[in-house]
Amino acid sequence: MDLVEVLPRLHMFRFRIGQAFLWRDAADLTLIDAGDVESAAAIESAIRTLGHDPARIRRIVLTHGHRDHYGAAQELADRYGSEIIAHALDAPVVRGERPVPGPDLLDWERPLYEHGLTCPDAPPTRVDREVSGGEVLPFGDGARVVHAPGHTAGSIALHLPRHGVLFAGGTVASVERVMLGVFNVDRAEAAATFRRLAALAPRAVCFGHGDPLTEDAAAVMAAAANGA
Repeated sequence: MDLVEVLPRLHMFRFRIGQAFLWRDAADLTLIDAGDVESAAAIESAIRTLGHDPARIRRIVLTHGHRDHYGAAQELADRYGSEIIAHALDAPVVRGERPVPGPDLLDWERPLYEHGLTCPDAPPTRVDREVSGGEVLPFGDGARVVHAPGHTAGSIALHLPRHGVLFAGGTVASVERVMLGVFNVDRAEAAATFRRLAALAPRAVCFGHGDPLTEDAAAVMAAAANGA
C-alpha cells in the first residue's frame, strides 16, 4: 500500500485495487472508504506512521457498495468503535442482504472488470447510519453528503465546502486523465452526476481510483464532465 499526502490534513491510502482517504480534524479521524478485506492492517500501520492513533477513527464513510471500498470497514469499526455510514440504497448490498448489481459494461471495460474480480470477497458489513443526501457529517468543518447515483444506485460524494475538497467516490476516475468512472450501473445517470459534482467547483478532488486532483481542479472537472 502507498501512503500519499494530498493536503496537510488529508492522506490517501492506495491499494492494489482502489484507495481510501484519511481526513484529520483536531481530535478525530475520518476514513473515507476502507479498501478490501485484507487492508485493515495496512491502514492501521499507515495511520501510526502519520503519528496518529487508529483508535481515533470516529467514522468510516463508504462512498458505495463495492467490495474494494468497504472490505475492511467492519474489522476496523469493531476494533475502534467507529461508526459506519453508507447510503440507504447501497446499505443492503454492504450488509450482504442483496447482491451487487451488475454494471452495464462497455466493450473496453470488460477486461478491466475481469481483472477487478480478483479482489477478495468482502464479508457482510454492518451499516450504523444510512444517509440519503443532504446530510452534513461532523468532520472537515461540515462535510455535506451528495447523492451521486449512476456508478451504483447508492453512491455518494462528500463535499467539504470550507476546504474546497470533494471526495468523488467511484463516479469519477483519474487514470491518466480525469474521466467518468467505469463499471457503472447507469452510464447516463453517472454522467449527469459527474456534471453536478463538477458544478461544485472544488479546489481538490479525491477519486476512488486514480491520482487526486489538486491543481486547476474546477476547470479540469468541468471540461471532463462536459465530455462525459
